[in-house]
Amino acid sequence: MNLTDPQIVLGTMDFGTHIDPDRAFAILDSFVAGGGLWLDTANCYSFWNDPAGLGGASERVIGAWLRARPGMRERVRIATKVRHNPLTPHVWPESAEGLSASAVHAGFKESLRRLDVDHVDLLWAHAEDRTVPLEETVGAFGELVTKGTALRVGAANHAAWRVERARSLAREQGVEPWTALQLRHSILQPRPLTPVAEAGHRMLTDEDLDLAAAEGLSVWSYTALLWGSYERADKPLPTTYEHPGTARVLVVLKEVADELSATPNQVVLAWLMRQGIHPIVGASQVPHIEQALAARHVQLNDQHLTRFIEAR
Repeated sequence: MNLTDPQIVLGTMDFGTHIDPDRAFAILDSFVAGGGLWLDTANCYSFWNDPAGLGGASERVIGAWLRARPGMRERVRIATKVRHNPLTPHVWPESAEGLSASAVHAGFKESLRRLDVDHVDLLWAHAEDRTVPLEETVGAFGELVTKGTALRVGAANHAAWRVERARSLAREQGVEPWTALQLRHSILQPRPLTPVAEAGHRMLTDEDLDLAAAEGLSVWSYTALLWGSYERADKPLPTTYEHPGTARVLVVLKEVADELSATPNQVVLAWLMRQGIHPIVGASQVPHIEQALAARHVQLNDQHLTRFIEAR
């Protein structure tokens, strides 16, 4: 496996809340057995589903799985995030953890404890915190890389100009810059200029892709499969996706899936990887992650990409 190629990333947001530890362990086992590498979590996952009103459940499940699987830490890469975890149970966003230096260090220390690891492979700033000078946040992330507790750092749900400004500040400070972007993206797009219902989600834009290409940044996409809406009749698309381009793209998606003997989900994932994007896939059952990993073998050509572009 070429580690520079786009990878299917296992999203673990529901582990420990909607997905009990036994089922999470089975999904993790299947993911690694199928050649999966990256696990994506966050210190705030999933406070909104946890009776305790705090995050940390997902990280605790991953930590327990690593303890139960000796040697597995060397076979996976772990990405987690700081920002947004409530500091007071059931009080959000008023008590949401920010990106001050003290918050970053304290939040990340707890992540390492829950994960039961001495470092993570990628640490994300989960969202912007414009109440804190960007210089302070950049310095805190850089310190963690210098210490070796975070091997790389990245920005999730940040505007492209903020990422570039942060990278400039990192150069001035002589610390490790953000080298990865995580944003929401899929083959279907909402109506232009229409905000999505999910608070905090930032859509991937051409400007983000331009920045990533120019600076050699990796790009990860979440909500890649739109909660199962490409294949499940019981998961209708949100109303923000109701426009003529959606219908046209879905027609092409079905045609391409039939031509390649693939599922629509697999074509969507292959479409993202064909563009160098790492799609994050949340799976609630073992067959779901097996299907997702099989998308690595779906070969889209330039003509397929053109058909999707023309359908929009």
